[in-house]
Amino acid sequence: MASYKPKNILITGAAGFIASHVANRLVRNYPEYKIVVLDKLDYCSNTKNLLPSKLSPNFKFVKGDIESADLVNYLLITESIDTIMHFAAQTHVDNSFGNSFEFTKNNIYGTHVLLEACKVTGQIRRFIHVSTDEVYGETDEDAVVGNHEASQLLPTNPYSATKAGAEMLVMAYGRSYGLPVITTRGNNVYGPNQFPEKLIPKFILLAMRGKTLPIHGDGSNVRSYLYCEDVAEAFEVILHKGEVGRVYNIGTKKERRVIDVARDICKLFSMDPETSIEFVENRPFNDQRYFLDDQRLKNLGWSERTVWEDGLKKTIKWYTQNPDWWGDVTGALLPHPRMLMMPGSTHFDSEDGKETSYVSGPNQARMVVPTPKGGSSPQKQSLKFLIYGRTGWIGGLLGQLCEKQGIAFEYGKGRLEDRSSLNADIQNITPTHVFNAAGVTGRPNVDWCESHKTETIRANVAGTLTLADVCRDHGLLMMNFATGCIFEYDTAHPQGSGIGFKEEDKPNFIGSFYSKTKAVVEELLKEYDNVCTLRVRMPISSDLNNPRNFITKISRYNKVVNIPNSMTVLDELLPISIEMAKKNLRGIWNFTNPGVVSHNEILEMYKTYIDPKFKWENFTLEEQAKVIVAPRSNNEMDASKLKKEFPELLSIKESLIKYAFEPNRRT
Repeated sequence: MASYKPKNILITGAAGFIASHVANRLVRNYPEYKIVVLDKLDYCSNTKNLLPSKLSPNFKFVKGDIESADLVNYLLITESIDTIMHFAAQTHVDNSFGNSFEFTKNNIYGTHVLLEACKVTGQIRRFIHVSTDEVYGETDEDAVVGNHEASQLLPTNPYSATKAGAEMLVMAYGRSYGLPVITTRGNNVYGPNQFPEKLIPKFILLAMRGKTLPIHGDGSNVRSYLYCEDVAEAFEVILHKGEVGRVYNIGTKKERRVIDVARDICKLFSMDPETSIEFVENRPFNDQRYFLDDQRLKNLGWSERTVWEDGLKKTIKWYTQNPDWWGDVTGALLPHPRMLMMPGSTHFDSEDGKETSYVSGPNQARMVVPTPKGGSSPQKQSLKFLIYGRTGWIGGLLGQLCEKQGIAFEYGKGRLEDRSSLNADIQNITPTHVFNAAGVTGRPNVDWCESHKTETIRANVAGTLTLADVCRDHGLLMMNFATGCIFEYDTAHPQGSGIGFKEEDKPNFIGSFYSKTKAVVEELLKEYDNVCTLRVRMPISSDLNNPRNFITKISRYNKVVNIPNSMTVLDELLPISIEMAKKNLRGIWNFTNPGVVSHNEILEMYKTYIDPKFKWENFTLEEQAKVIVAPRSNNEMDASKLKKEFPELLSIKESLIKYAFEPNRRT
């Protein structure tokens, strides 16, 4: 049989358990191969798994999601990929019962994206699709012959159903388009680097902590376990000797009951199994047995090398030497862990490989860690913000806040309307969240926009929408600083009534072109589920020398109108925007302090705290209209939604005194 020689291999899901062992093995054994690894760094992935390959010249790490067609096509072309080993998948059965749609997206849609990219580029010489023994369904307890590769597929849980569905797509692309596909179906794998939601690492970590080992049901379920290095060798053999169009079972005839696995681990930790094993509620459907016929793979020259006892000892040794490899895994060690899909979040400190080329993916995930009684919180996430609007007031303050809080951040270099430059920023910075504080408000005020309409559209509409769309492609939440100057008092919200405009109300102010553009883009952004829109109004800060500060503005005017308005005290609310990002909040939020304050009330405070000799004059809106080009928005925003989320939020007058006037008191 002729041996296949790849040149440039793409391995998906390579920061995960099995794929990392395969990637490290190929990088080590075949320096002439270029190994490009792709992983979105989901909760059960860790770049530390790839540390053995990090400095190798034939290794390249790319952070990204297989669901991004643009990314996959880009990689296949620019890296001249001729071989794909597709490991990326959601694999934990427990999670599939509570989050089945995510399994469909990852396991079926993600595979479809890869296959379509292979079809379009026409350069793939091998596509190795990694499936599971669970697609066969349950094996009869008394069966002496295992499922062979032509056995009927009878999956019994959402996870295995999505893997079977992905297999059907792989088979169809092989037959319809001649794609050179090979499929593998493997038994359970164990060994170093495995995320502890799976049975063996979970039991080891619990035993290390002196905890009981939870067993679903009565523990009579039978499984076959292969050591990770043996499995990596199996993929090495299939890569070079596997026949296109074939399915290969990767299995072992040596079976173990779950209860026996627990007892073996108890024995190695000198624990009494009678007191250290706990029987818990079974999962909805727990297949009794998976049994494979692996003769076809053995015919290629592969055989299992590591006996159970040796493999288990090696695994225990690794976990005892690396107890903090995964950080806080409290949620994974529960008897029935569940996963919560949260865009942009990972639970470990990333140690990226030598080169990170791109970031993508609509959904990142983290394990839900129940907050224990007594108030200890889940482990702090690793954050990195990409901020647009460096030269702007809010953008500058955000950077200062990040420095103060120890949050990694960088300012974007790209122009918002230039999609390629935004992609480059994300590629280079690999953020967890994007803050958009860029845009045009006018120079020195919104009147400028009346004579620069195309520039205003380009920045406020085209730029903002482009950034939102790019962030969506990359699975990133965009915190968008917008404006509340899209409303004006009306009969349903009369001045002085205390009835404010809510988040769902339709904008009714079109007096200025600036406000028109902001209202248009806000309406369009409703179609993006990755955007958190923060309606800022008449922003104020403790820096009374800043000409953009509303207090500074009106204190320098000869005359001012006197109308109550909702306003935003940035010293209080910008830190809240960071907390909102951490919580991955989205949708529209009135980003103002509760209540209203009038121009005269602010200037009275200015006189009391800053300059007792300060004087001013009022004029009417009609008189104001003679000295400005565009009318101004006056309104009250209903901040009850924000107040409910952040109960400590002060009213506008309290916040003004605490953050703006008290720190600057001169009297």
